[in-house]
Amino acid sequence: MSVKTFVNLPVKDLDRSKAFFSTLGFSFDQRFTDDKAACLVISEESYVMLLTEPFFEEFTKKEIADAGAVTEAIIALGVESRQRVDDLVNAALSEGGKPSNEPQDQGFMYARSFQDPDGHLWEVVFMDPGAMSGRS
Repeated sequence: MSVKTFVNLPVKDLDRSKAFFSTLGFSFDQRFTDDKAACLVISEESYVMLLTEPFFEEFTKKEIADAGAVTEAIIALGVESRQRVDDLVNAALSEGGKPSNEPQDQGFMYARSFQDPDGHLWEVVFMDPGAMSGRS
């Protein structure tokens, strides 16, 4: 059974967020994109709904976390190579994203992270299946 994942994130400026993620090479599903929300396509099975804060508030009774001050989640993206990790994070940083943690290189796993313009944490990870097979 195939399960699709939709992560919902509040954003202060939807146009800015769309421009940021477009520059990183992501696309948007226009069927689910309007002036209140944008459906960021991560893969055929994973999506991030970027919702304006007033629209996001319609889905919860809780206060919206200020992602610039507190961590509400870390969104991790698994990519196909170390180079793709570097390319994606470098693009994010050059487009106004902020550094998050130091790069992690554990041989079988390589990860870097960034904060998007709203302060949401993103981690980009490459796991080397060949190097992992030697681990017990």
